[in-house]
Amino acid sequence: MTATSDRSPVPELQDTAYRFSPKQALIGAQMLFVAFGALVLVPLLTGLNPGVALFTAGIGTLIFQIVTRGQVPVFLASSFAFIAPILYGVQTWGMAATTGGLAAAGLLYVALSFAIRAFGAGFLHRLLPPVVVGPVIMVIGLSLAPVAVNMATGLAGGTQVMPRNTALLLAAAALGTTMLTAILGRGIMRVVPILAGVAAGYAAALILGAATGQSLIDTAPLAAADWFAIPAFVAPEFNPAAILFILPVAIAPAIEHFGDIMAISNVTRRDYMQKPGIQNTMLGDGLATAAAGLLGGPPNTTYSEVTGAVTLTRAFNPAIMTWAAIFAIALSFMGKLSGALATIPMPVMGGIMILLFGMVTVVGLSVLAKLGEALSEARNMVIISTVLVIGLGGLTLQFGEGFTLAGIGLSGVAGLLLNQILPQQRG
Repeated sequence: MTATSDRSPVPELQDTAYRFSPKQALIGAQMLFVAFGALVLVPLLTGLNPGVALFTAGIGTLIFQIVTRGQVPVFLASSFAFIAPILYGVQTWGMAATTGGLAAAGLLYVALSFAIRAFGAGFLHRLLPPVVVGPVIMVIGLSLAPVAVNMATGLAGGTQVMPRNTALLLAAAALGTTMLTAILGRGIMRVVPILAGVAAGYAAALILGAATGQSLIDTAPLAAADWFAIPAFVAPEFNPAAILFILPVAIAPAIEHFGDIMAISNVTRRDYMQKPGIQNTMLGDGLATAAAGLLGGPPNTTYSEVTGAVTLTRAFNPAIMTWAAIFAIALSFMGKLSGALATIPMPVMGGIMILLFGMVTVVGLSVLAKLGEALSEARNMVIISTVLVIGLGGLTLQFGEGFTLAGIGLSGVAGLLLNQILPQQRG
């Protein structure tokens, strides 16, 4: 293959210069539309403010663009990997301490970026090989399974807030639509399955409510919301227990960052691992996540949905992500938007969660698949099995007054330590 094709001069070599234009603004709005469903899903599930999540996604993307000198066309927004620790952290230490832990996770990325500068990109893969990362990602997904099922069946805090059969119908409509859109969707529809699922579930709630005479949608949050409202930012607190619980969760997104940068490099045919360099993209991601935590937003991560949209539209100019960030910040001040999001019935979100959290687990399995035949080696099986059981079995370690390590955090620490201290397999 030569550098040209019958589709005209290679667009990936023509449209990578950073520049603004009305067309780029329109495409940027489309990119935000693609990211919107996943972006607001995390705060809706964890109790964080959707307006803050929109604001921190925009600010985070701008920080990333500055650090990487506007060279990489990616959009940063809410990370699914932190849903479980946010839920646990809010229940255990409160919102402020949890967001402080999230900010610390961003600083861990910053530290990793400097370690990469010092020791090379292979350093992270040696520290966090698939045998450690794979099971930790699986724990993240599987630990969320009860949350998804409870929400899909209308349970909240042990209380049945909606009849079980009604809730299951709404969850099925949302789940089925999300599945079919992801599998059969074409063009832009293929990269917005979450939005399609929410729309279908919402429509099902309206139709079923009208047919039964029940009110399945609470419109009070929308009515009470102001048209213009400053996002409900949260000042962080830095609780050592919350920080050490959340830090190990950052292992999985840190490894995922490599894959995301390689993916966008393949799409645009430019090696972003070398220029601006993985150390700078990791630094940008870390500073964006730290900023989000300091403001009360969810951690940021590069969005594969947006990378898919870039592939479809062939719009490789990084300026489109700057426009997407500007639009996200503008939308964050629309109080009615947050109010409308709060009216989505809980079972609709639960149905989508069943698929998403299962997919997180599958990502962990795909990481383990990279081991190939080595997966069956005794050393690897010991590490994987120990991480899984510790993470899912509820083991808790108490260190002094008020400090515990449990769940995902404990499983991540266990995986790191076992990988360092266990002897290598004998030939």
